[in-house]
Amino acid sequence: MTTTEHGADAYAAERDTTEGRVYTVTGGDWDELVASVDPVSEERLIVNLGPQHPSTHGVLRLVCELEGETVRSVRPIVGYLHTGIEKNMEYRTWVQGTTFVTRADYLAPIFNETAYCLAVEKLLDVEVPRRANVIRVIMMELNRISSHLVALATTGMELGALSMMIYGFRDREKILDIFEAVCGLRMNMAYVRPGGVAQDLPADGVRMIREFVEYMPKGLDDYEGLLTGNAIWQERTQGVGYLDVSGCLALGVTGPVLRSAGLPWDLRKTMPYCGYEEYDFEVPTHNGADAWARYLVRLEEIRQSLRIIEQGLEKLEPGPVMVEDKKIAWPAQLALGGDGMGNSLNHIRHIMSQSMEALIHHFKLVTEGFRVPAGQVYTAIEAPRGELGIHAVSDGGTRPFRVHLREPSFVNLQAIPALAEGGLLADVIAGGASLDPVMGGCDR
Repeated sequence: MTTTEHGADAYAAERDTTEGRVYTVTGGDWDELVASVDPVSEERLIVNLGPQHPSTHGVLRLVCELEGETVRSVRPIVGYLHTGIEKNMEYRTWVQGTTFVTRADYLAPIFNETAYCLAVEKLLDVEVPRRANVIRVIMMELNRISSHLVALATTGMELGALSMMIYGFRDREKILDIFEAVCGLRMNMAYVRPGGVAQDLPADGVRMIREFVEYMPKGLDDYEGLLTGNAIWQERTQGVGYLDVSGCLALGVTGPVLRSAGLPWDLRKTMPYCGYEEYDFEVPTHNGADAWARYLVRLEEIRQSLRIIEQGLEKLEPGPVMVEDKKIAWPAQLALGGDGMGNSLNHIRHIMSQSMEALIHHFKLVTEGFRVPAGQVYTAIEAPRGELGIHAVSDGGTRPFRVHLREPSFVNLQAIPALAEGGLLADVIAGGASLDPVMGGCDR
């Protein structure tokens, strides 16, 4: 179909370049939105909520049709944080793909990396060393806690509980300090690699994790004391943003939102990966199906993550953290320095002054990458916002032919009209925040 048939020529100017035809697109939907309002009712009002708004939980645009304070319709509009991650990965090696997926849901980078690497490892048909799997589980559960802390903090801020914002980010800093000690970066680490992890835990890593596990229950008690018994918090969340199990299943909603409606669906239990079947933990549920229930479920999930981390520390045994196949494993022995993680000095000395063959192997693997057998796979893990799936396709080359993310923020956001329509405008904020969307993952 041509652009004329689409009606795009009315909005988009075009010009031919050496790279192909380029369109200049401008936003032209406002008149259409206003014209679509029911002319019978003069009380109807169209309001743009976002994308530049501190309470839309990110660069999310909500076009609300109001009748007084009552929301008659909500239209979520996404794409303001589109980064082209999936397309860019087609022009990078399989290992370099981790540096892209980690930036999708930027509050859950370890989950993005792990889901992607599980897909690559499934295509390669390789088994990750046990120690690497245990480290992945520990890092994922730390990341789940840090993500839920941001959910609690930002929801508190958006509903007026500003102290919760301070508490949540205060405690999240402790986890980011652990991440920095482990891999040199606090976010977007690309720590999980195909075949294992980039490097082993540092000497004081286990001590830092144990100290956090001992500290965090007190932080949870602070949150409970601040919010759970607070009459204002209860009023703003109980009965707000209701979405029952049938609604969740119809819309594909997963994660804490689904479990807060009473269905104990957690991929760590139902479809275990990374050895989760060896860990003893509960799947928190609630039957409230509202913003209050989602708050309680996330609190309990933090407690369960602490249980898993404790068990993971006990399961740590000496061993490799990367597959032995040198055609897949990153050639360098990485080390942490003042400027972050990089090639160890011993490795640089080896390839630059001792072994020409090692230098050639390093050059080939880093610049060209390893080949992945042709095929396609789908892997899914339980991320903080729900099922995070990776559909990876290989044509037998050194780069992905296609990688697509089944991103829970994107899927869950379609529930906003079901949560908000018929309620008050103020409850749009509470309902949207209870979904905990991350727009980097949604738009990617």
